Amino acid sequence: MSEYFDERNEKTIEQIDAILDSLPDFAREFNVGISMRTTPLTRLGYLRDLRVFCDYLTRKRFKNKSPVDLTLSDIKKLEPTDIEAFIDYLSSYTLDGKKHSCKEYAKSRKVSTLRAMFKYFYKKGKLDGDIMTKVDTPKTHLKPIVRLDVNEVVDILNEAENGERLCGRQKSFHNLTSVRDEAMLSLFLGTGIRISECVGLDRKDINFEDNSFIVTRKGGNSTVLFFSEEVADALRKYTDWLDDQISRKTPLGLRIKDDSPLFISIKGGRITPRAVEMMVKKYAGAVTPFKRITPHKLRSTYGTNLYRETHDIFVVAEVLGHKDVNTTRKHYAAMSEDIRRDVVDKVKLRDDNKKIPDDD
Repeated sequence: MSEYFDERNEKTIEQIDAILDSLPDFAREFNVGISMRTTPLTRLGYLRDLRVFCDYLTRKRFKNKSPVDLTLSDIKKLEPTDIEAFIDYLSSYTLDGKKHSCKEYAKSRKVSTLRAMFKYFYKKGKLDGDIMTKVDTPKTHLKPIVRLDVNEVVDILNEAENGERLCGRQKSFHNLTSVRDEAMLSLFLGTGIRISECVGLDRKDINFEDNSFIVTRKGGNSTVLFFSEEVADALRKYTDWLDDQISRKTPLGLRIKDDSPLFISIKGGRITPRAVEMMVKKYAGAVTPFKRITPHKLRSTYGTNLYRETHDIFVVAEVLGHKDVNTTRKHYAAMSEDIRRDVVDKVKLRDDNKKIPDDD
């Protein structure tokens, strides 16, 4: 695992420790109990959801207590109707003086967190039953896949190269970052990697001999992916430019502070996920302003193109790093229908071009 992911995990664990101070003791026990099979990011997400839940309980169910004073004895008193009331509460609630509103996917995620916690303590024998088995998961509707069309892929890469549609301030930065941006967009669109996987890349992870690179997936596992010669050209151009920047005693472009990351920010260090999001937004806004394109939408664009070419959902799942092929199938269900329609005439029952021999 690269130094980037080690540092990210350290910061996440610090956030976990901070949020645990505002939660009851059973949340700390739950966090430790699942630590061997979950990542720090997953646990942080769980604890943030539990913070909302515990705050709700002290507002609506146990009004004489604060969140840190809640115990498993209190949890034992809950009924399925209490959980259902919590789900309804999520539509509009206040936490730390700020108003929040959860849509269906956010509600579903918080219910999943509660399922994990109740299941954990039930298996440990600290709850007499698991009331979450009696609670339905909020219905979610599949979101339409937002992606770039073929011509838009060409347009966004061209825009990264020449910056013709950018405004004055954007063009001043474009002169410094165009080679990097084109390489990054090419890698997104040519491999479908996640933003965290892109940001975490080090130069040593790239192998131009066989056009391969090592990425750290969600969960911390590393895998080898491959890129096309077209992507390789963009990456070589960028790494050559980066070498030139590093070799300059008085750089005219970026002042490189650390030469180990693959993608460098204008400040000379490893680029951040936020900076990548803003970069994609800048170019996408110039070429397709009516689509809200994010790095994840570039991933969807690659997944769509790969599925169209292979018609193999298992290949797409493997390359995108989905642990469950049903996740892939869910996202590309609409495309499956297109493929089924396209192959209707592929199998011929009677081929008019083949003559049936006459009987003698």
